[in-house]
Amino acid sequence: MAKLLKQPLKLALVQLSTGADKTANLARARSKVLEASSKGANIVVLPECFNSPYGTKYFPKYAETLLPSPPTKEQSPSFHALSDLAKEAKAYLVGGSIPEYWAETKKYYNTSLTFDPNGKLLATHRKVHLFDIDIPGKITFRESEVLSPGNKVTIVDLPEYGKIAVAICYDVRFPELAMIAARKGAFLLLYPGAFNLTTGALHWELQARARAVDNQVYVGLCSPARDMQADYNAWGHSMIVDPNAGVMAELGENEDVVYADLSNEKIEETRKGIPIYTQRRFDVYPDVSEGKIKFEE
Repeated sequence: MAKLLKQPLKLALVQLSTGADKTANLARARSKVLEASSKGANIVVLPECFNSPYGTKYFPKYAETLLPSPPTKEQSPSFHALSDLAKEAKAYLVGGSIPEYWAETKKYYNTSLTFDPNGKLLATHRKVHLFDIDIPGKITFRESEVLSPGNKVTIVDLPEYGKIAVAICYDVRFPELAMIAARKGAFLLLYPGAFNLTTGALHWELQARARAVDNQVYVGLCSPARDMQADYNAWGHSMIVDPNAGVMAELGENEDVVYADLSNEKIEETRKGIPIYTQRRFDVYPDVSEGKIKFEE
């Protein structure tokens, strides 16, 4: 079979500590991304809402205008910081997510930007599934009070490596996005995400490993560092899982960078041993990766 991952690469997830000062957050992101690239990382990932505190009351205050693209530096300091940083790091950079405001719809989105090593924007993913939950006595959160959803599956082609998929946080709970991306040839599923202390303890590792075992691909979940002084306490535990659902590397709750070396051999070995890709029964049930799928907003 054709190689999904054309050559080995080093993946880095930055578990960033963020605060109320956007300029400081961007500077901190720069230093951690450069630390990762100095250690040989070819793809570096930042967490969800890396430029701002996470919370519905913060989204409008920190939101930036991304369209029409490219925005000016005044419209989106984060866009330009990420573009410059990818170039400086000479790495692919998945810019976690930032709150976006689009004047055309007058709506806010939770948006991830992926840049190539020349600083060129490769892909934009707006969080498709909004985090609206209510666990009595534990946590109630409704992103939909402020945010609107994106409307597509995001698969990004990195010419010298292959295809990756980018989605955000709550998107990980919907296996359809992962199955579509994997069956369209992605070798890696990346989810910048800020699970909380309730959902993190319950499902963070389980979701990462479930998406890996279902699809026999690599999975990376990138969380902000935990800050118990903040309104919203992120789980942390950024992790990289291999195609056999083994946890390759995992952080605790503090700011740090987690690394793993990814190879096509591991994907092939996993799929040879348990050959689900040749055993699916699309005569019994439908193939979710065929049919009406939106790849454009």
